[in-house]
Amino acid sequence: MDGDTAVVTGASRGIGKAVAHAFAEAGAHVVICARSTNELETVAEEIDANGGEATTVRTDVRDEFDVERLMEMAAEIGGAIDHVVANAAVYHGEAGSTPLAEESYSAFDDHMRTNARGAFATIREAIPHLAPEARILVASGSVAREPYPGYGSYAVSKAAAEAVARGFGADTEQVIGVVDPGQVATELSGQKQGHDPEDVAAQFLWAATEAPAEMLDGEVVDRKKWRKATR
Repeated sequence: MDGDTAVVTGASRGIGKAVAHAFAEAGAHVVICARSTNELETVAEEIDANGGEATTVRTDVRDEFDVERLMEMAAEIGGAIDHVVANAAVYHGEAGSTPLAEESYSAFDDHMRTNARGAFATIREAIPHLAPEARILVASGSVAREPYPGYGSYAVSKAAAEAVARGFGADTEQVIGVVDPGQVATELSGQKQGHDPEDVAAQFLWAATEAPAEMLDGEVVDRKKWRKATR
């Protein structure tokens, strides 16, 4: 990734933070965003201390004008954007304890605005600034495809985000796909069991740089596919 520019949304913690570190270590100038400025600055300081390059841009992916500004600033750094990871997401409630029948309309709406519409805005606003061989990754999980009880509108929103990735993959020349890292122990997931975020960053790095285009474009690359492809 030497000389590349990478945008990572939701980079203040969890998977996004780990991916930002991994991309920076691989040589990319990472443009990281989140709504939490303090946490974001801490991530940038850590990357700088490790010899990497990071630029922070406070961004709310629910606001397309925020996302437009993010992509414009990222393109100014390297002339074009080489990698985008649409990772920003929220979960209202305790993971696995929010069945649809009990879901509030406000939670449903914000899950859709952040997790699905946010992915749409991230991809849409990135496209005018992408390098010819750029790749866009949307972070997701099996909850988007399998009927796990208690995940309510969060699962619905992730399914919609995957549909957004498939649609853009079909409509554009860019390689756009979904990365499913399996169960990850993060604050958002509420899981104490699972892979460490640092553990799964390698899967995103591989998808951004080495995965065959036909395997990724409009498709879901889960942990099993990644392991099989990298044996």
